[in-house]
Amino acid sequence: MTSGYRRLHILVEGQSEEIVVTNVLEPYLRGRGWTVSQSIVVTKRSASGSLHRGGVSSWAKIEREIRLLLRNSDLDVLTTLFDFYAFPEDAPGMDSLPAADPYQRVEHVENAIAECVGDRRFVPHLILHELETWVFAAAEQLGWLLPDPGLVARLEADVIDAGGPELVNDHPSTAPSKRLAAYCATFSKTNDGPLAIADLGIEPLRARCPHLDRWLSALDS
Repeated sequence: MTSGYRRLHILVEGQSEEIVVTNVLEPYLRGRGWTVSQSIVVTKRSASGSLHRGGVSSWAKIEREIRLLLRNSDLDVLTTLFDFYAFPEDAPGMDSLPAADPYQRVEHVENAIAECVGDRRFVPHLILHELETWVFAAAEQLGWLLPDPGLVARLEADVIDAGGPELVNDHPSTAPSKRLAAYCATFSKTNDGPLAIADLGIEPLRARCPHLDRWLSALDS
């Protein structure tokens, strides 16, 4: 824990990420010396001045929001919580993904995004492969919430087959969110997922998700 608080803003993709920041990440980061704020990315500004938030279709929309936030000189660090799965194809690094393992591929894009923005306060983070990855890490906890006797076994088998929760693949039909929808029709992305992650806790989540762990270690440093 540090002496004195630093200001951290987390730009998130949608409501589920916002809930996880509020219930899981913010209390943890506050204990590490951060004052945390967050916002859902603005995807449309209408002529009337109203804002539409959530979901991303282009890098330009994300970049615009990042640069607006970085105008705040009081901000020590700006970071992100977006899915690597279905991240905009026009984002820096996406057209030059290496033929490597998923960890190297996501870090390649994060590094390219950081270079594009060009501000030392910006520490990008993309979830490998999507927020539901963390739900797979919390399979047992999800089983406490949903009365489906086969759900936990299916999730744990997928994790073993992939080699870890973050490696459950990003194919459109078998991505973590698609598997959860197929395994349990009553699963709620904005309720059950965040609750299971919160029940697991941040330290076990870090232990099971190396890319998440590296991000939080970078914030600590």
